[in-house]
Amino acid sequence: MEGVTDSMKITNYTQEFITDDNKPFDSAHASTLLELKDGGILAAWFGGAWEKNPDVAIWTAIRDMDGWGQPVKVADVRGVAMWNPVLFRKKDGKVILFYKVGKLISEWVTWYMESEDEGHTFSEPQELVPGDIGGRGPVKNKPIRLSDGTVLAPGSLEGELWDGFVDISKDDCRTWERSDLVPLHRLAITDKGVHNVQVIDRPYDRHYIYGKGIIQPTLWEDRDGKVHMLCRSSSSRIIRSDSEDGGRTWCLAYDTGLPNNNSGIDLVKLKNGDLVLAYNPRENLPGYYKGPRTPLSVALSRDNGETFEIICTLEDQRGDYCYPSVICNDDNKIMITYTWKREKIVYVSFTLED
Repeated sequence: MEGVTDSMKITNYTQEFITDDNKPFDSAHASTLLELKDGGILAAWFGGAWEKNPDVAIWTAIRDMDGWGQPVKVADVRGVAMWNPVLFRKKDGKVILFYKVGKLISEWVTWYMESEDEGHTFSEPQELVPGDIGGRGPVKNKPIRLSDGTVLAPGSLEGELWDGFVDISKDDCRTWERSDLVPLHRLAITDKGVHNVQVIDRPYDRHYIYGKGIIQPTLWEDRDGKVHMLCRSSSSRIIRSDSEDGGRTWCLAYDTGLPNNNSGIDLVKLKNGDLVLAYNPRENLPGYYKGPRTPLSVALSRDNGETFEIICTLEDQRGDYCYPSVICNDDNKIMITYTWKREKIVYVSFTLED
């Protein structure tokens, strides 16, 4: 760990693997986590031979005072890959686990299960939006509950073009209404199957989005009730959009200036309104729409996401360290999981003190 700012102190730092070398899968990716009522942690991820392989299933593990328990396979559709689990606690106290099923991302169907015993067992899976193809509900990052009780799930569509949206639930995750897509000003596209980006030579404008677009939003509500999202993009930057009507419509997306290597990000709002962002702070490789997924860092914003300052680096060696999921509690304890070399999931926790 390095890079702590003068204005913020990090204490009680923990960093550990969730699974050991005897794990029942070769590859693990796209983790999510939830703090349990007793202070334990529930984590989930997809694991199998490799991403997209038909044997990929959804796995969970629970951390108690004795450490991490053994991973448990909780969802599996024989012969079809599974993807991107997301954990969330409903208002009634039940834990809900969302996940995607499909051979191709463009063919995703979103399923969910619920747990009444803090993730030890789950109900039978159900489709989130019956008949939907393409993916509804949260695509990677956790939903948020607004001050009026509405649940917003950060979603996106990933085909030849990428688009972000939110799914809105007024009845605690039982039914969903999709928002408008986030408006984008695209100036370039990628050739199908080719990574090279055809960039149009125009003066810089923060509203220009190069490449396919945006996916995998992370959300927060500010003190004035406005909702905001930061998104992974193909544009070598983290992209932002804002909503003044509870997430139903969004402003034209714009460049935050934060480097983004076209990899997953996540953010959480602390009790005092500060924001903690976990991301890979580097640009795409020249001529490509992706970049190496290292380093993996944590940044803090005290101005509602206008600026961020890196407060610690989780990983900075050569390798694949990515797809963070971040949560917090009222004691300013930050909890993060992320992918380690596509082999394991790492858990990190620390406390932020002024």
